[in-house]
Amino acid sequence: MNTLTETLPLVEVRDVRHIYGKSSGSGLLVLDDVDLTLGENEIVGLLGRSGSGKSTLLRSIAGLIQPTSGQVNFPRADTRVSMVFQTFALFPWLTVLQNVEVGLEAQGVAAEERRQRALKAIDLIGLDGFESAYPKELSGGMRQRVGLARALVVDPDILLMDEPFSALDVLTAETLRTDLLDLWSEGRMPIKSILIVTHNIEEAVLMCDRILVFSSNPGRVVSEIRVTLPQPRNRQDPAFQALVDDIYARMTMRTEAGHPREGLFPGTGIGMALPRVSTNTLAGLMEAVAAEPYFGSAPLSDLASELQYEADELFPVAEVLQLLRFAELGGGDLRLLPAAHRYVDAEVDARKQLFAQHLLRHVPLAGHIRRVLDDRASHEAPASRFRDEIEDFMSEEYAQQTLRSVIQWGRYAEAFAYDEAADRFSLDDPS
Repeated sequence: MNTLTETLPLVEVRDVRHIYGKSSGSGLLVLDDVDLTLGENEIVGLLGRSGSGKSTLLRSIAGLIQPTSGQVNFPRADTRVSMVFQTFALFPWLTVLQNVEVGLEAQGVAAEERRQRALKAIDLIGLDGFESAYPKELSGGMRQRVGLARALVVDPDILLMDEPFSALDVLTAETLRTDLLDLWSEGRMPIKSILIVTHNIEEAVLMCDRILVFSSNPGRVVSEIRVTLPQPRNRQDPAFQALVDDIYARMTMRTEAGHPREGLFPGTGIGMALPRVSTNTLAGLMEAVAAEPYFGSAPLSDLASELQYEADELFPVAEVLQLLRFAELGGGDLRLLPAAHRYVDAEVDARKQLFAQHLLRHVPLAGHIRRVLDDRASHEAPASRFRDEIEDFMSEEYAQQTLRSVIQWGRYAEAFAYDEAADRFSLDDPS
């Protein structure tokens, strides 16, 4: 390869926008005006919440989907791309060797050559001796190693990884992550760069040379962070933890003083899409932050570690508390407001009354349902009436999720009742 070619980026993404569903109305804008450049000899992480469009971008680069607008370019001729998925995506009726050979067979590689290349890849990722095993005989970590071998055997220039460790238990994920970094640092993998999707902040800092932080609703690159810590990295290193805390702060940043950050929840008013977060989880987080050693204010990174939450699991809970005015997010910290302290100290009935006040005042859909029930002589209304209303603002899936969240919160607060069989709301005593 000549020097000029070596200086060219491997991938250039320009102004990529992607809409799922209709291009207007209930179509869901998941990516908006995204730029990305991937150079040689770097691991780049795409970090953000579920639904921020990271996997959509990865699939666009892989050529599996076509973005609504924008361009994905490969400046170097004949750039090869391979992908490792979150789910193992193995053919259960094929052996390990046959699964690894699949890509080579699709390329028309002769049987003996693909067998030798597959055996080499299997040995490289530590599965020598399991060539004749079937996926059902393997653990989750071993299955993902097969997926990695299948991606490497075609000698890609770029390895795309879509949350490759998220389906594994903590110890297995750590082992596979370490082995992958060792292979990379030793130059034993036939790839020039890695692009990895993750919602695990520590994983991004542990692995990546650059991290692109995505906002949600829609997904945009809101920050680019260069990680200069030497490999192998130590989670206990103060510099490592400082960078993790900084990323939490960036991901909870407010766009303007006094206003929630962009992408907190998509939509406004009754068209606000809401996550599925249980009232038990909300109460549990308030109690944890109110107790020692936090006494009302806690770094999200500490909470994630103590409660064994990933950032993607913790953010929705913290954000619902903010929506309900029980807490504030900022600078990577969750700070309880006075109402949350009253909630934690209250008995069961008083907790429900306080939650109902905040629910009806600060969640527009809940307040709307209650007003309709109050205004009707029967104090009843079909759920379809509200479902149809919010489907004007969001997809059917998001509308169903949003309504289920409000039903659960409203039942707990005894703000209204819901009859599952009849699919109706009412003001009847839920008991």
